[in-house]
Formats: sequence, C-alpha cells, structure tokens
Amino acid sequence: MQVLNQDIKEHTFKPVYLLFGEEVFLKNTYKKRLREAIIGEDTMNFARFEGKGLDVDELIRLADTMPFFAERRLILVEDSGFFKNASEALVKYLPDMPDTTCLVFAESEVDKRSKLYKKVKSLGHAAEMGRQDAAQLGRWAGGILAKEGRKITNRTMELFLSMVGDDMENIRMELEKLISYTMDRDVITDEDVKAVCTVRVSSRIFEMVAAIAGRQTHKAMDLYEDLLTLKEPPMRILFLIARQFNQILQVKELMEKGMDRGTIASKLKLQPFVAGKTMPQARQFSREQLFSYVNSCIEAEEAVKTGRLSDRLAVELLITRRL
Repeated sequence: MQVLNQDIKEHTFKPVYLLFGEEVFLKNTYKKRLREAIIGEDTMNFARFEGKGLDVDELIRLADTMPFFAERRLILVEDSGFFKNASEALVKYLPDMPDTTCLVFAESEVDKRSKLYKKVKSLGHAAEMGRQDAAQLGRWAGGILAKEGRKITNRTMELFLSMVGDDMENIRMELEKLISYTMDRDVITDEDVKAVCTVRVSSRIFEMVAAIAGRQTHKAMDLYEDLLTLKEPPMRILFLIARQFNQILQVKELMEKGMDRGTIASKLKLQPFVAGKTMPQARQFSREQLFSYVNSCIEAEEAVKTGRLSDRLAVELLITRRL
C-alpha cells in the first residue's frame, strides 16, 4: 500500500491498478482515494463495471475514448473474474491503452499465475490487501481513538481486538460505539469494552470450543443457541467448529516443536492475540482427541449431506459428544 499512498500523494498515476485481498475495508478505502485523486468529483469521465460476464469489447472501446474536457478517464472494474479466467483480448490491449485512461480493478478472486495478473503487475501495480496483524490494527484503532480524545492501554486494546475480530469495518463500527459510550471520559477501560462491544461469531465459537474442552456441555449448548438466534446457519457453525479444532491441532504441533507465540502466529498467519488464546486450549487436548474431533466434524457434515441427520441435530450431537 506504500506505492498507492505515494502515487496519490504525488499525483503520479500508473495506467492500471489491481486491488485484491480479504480486507474489504481497505479495498473500499483505496477505491475511494484513487477516484478522488484521479478525477475528483468528475462524473463524466468515470465508469464502473461489476460482475462476471462483462463485455470486454465495450470496456476496451470506453478505455480508448478520450476524456471529456479533463486530463484523465477512470474506469473501475469490480469482481469481474478476469483474474481467474482472463480475456486474451484484454491482456493484449493493456500495453496499448492510452495514457489518458486509468483502469482500476477491485477483485475478490485472483490467480497470481494468470496472464492478466502478470500484465497488470508489469504495467502498473497490484496491491494485496489482506488481514492486518494485531500491531497494525492496534495502531490504526488507537489513532482513531486519539483523534476523538480517547486513550486506551495495550491490555484493553488486546481485549477489544480479541472480542471484535480483525475485520477493519467491524472494528471501525465498534470504535464508534466506544467513543459514544465514553463521551464524558477520555480513558477507555476493559469494562467499557465489555459493556458495548459485540462479540464476533468467531469469538463465540472459541468460547464454545473452550466449553467443550472443559466438559461444560450446558454452556456450549447455550452458546450454540445464541448463534442460532443471531441467524447463523448450523452448517456454518459446524464449519467454524471444525476450523477451530484444526487450528488448535496445528498450534499444538508447533508448540511441541518449541515455538513461541510470535513464531506460531507467523507460521499459521494468525493474529498474535489469537495464537495466544489458542495455546492454552492446545494444552487441554491430546493430539488424538483433536484428530478425533476433526473427524467427527467431517462425519457430521456427511450425515447432513446424506440426509441421515438434520443440520441442527448434527451440530448438537457434535457439541455433546464425549472426547
């Protein structure tokens, strides 16, 4: 993102950009910043295409059109699928695109081996916007709070992030709630975070697995009911439980190799606070128990797909089974 920031600051733009990755908030932010920097409020010279099955010939014709009383024309293409199944015509066209046109792709799915990806990278800039690590998120969230005259300790920030997750849009919304809640104070406390911040589904799944590990079946079922009340589909809950047990298994294997929290987080591409929370769980299970539970998740999914069990009952049986 350093290249994007520099181009925007210096007002020197490449002919084509690709914004991709899991972090939707960052993609939306840079789409907006690029548009403001390249054409400002000009709507005559802005066009947006979205979805698969776009007419490549129409896109090329528009890109060849000179801007109307302006320096540049901006074309935004979103979730086109071109970086999975690219049109040869588009790959061949990009080197000849007039320098009065700037093309910005914002994609969910990208194959870095594709011809279009390689062409965009050689002619312009491809910016991957993945999940940010805990340190980056903490600095960003702390900066937002500081602008509003709020202070927060590192410990409270870690609690906050462990509850709300690493999605930046969700973090921003939860920060707004905290700022409003502490209108008459300048220091945000653990109690403030617990009072107003919404626990993400992933955090509830973590609690559910902890309850299963502690033989707290009633608590685990209560958490399951909470998720159903929040309209979470049982099969998604099953997927998240399976993912959590698989993650615990991976953490346990790395711990047995003597790795610390930071190294484990780096190896598994986890937030450090997530790795830190998972390590105590890994100590509660044997490798055999973890393998058994992962296999049980697979069997539960198969039972639903073959019609032997309803999705809700399959998850209930999984939660209440003895390790």
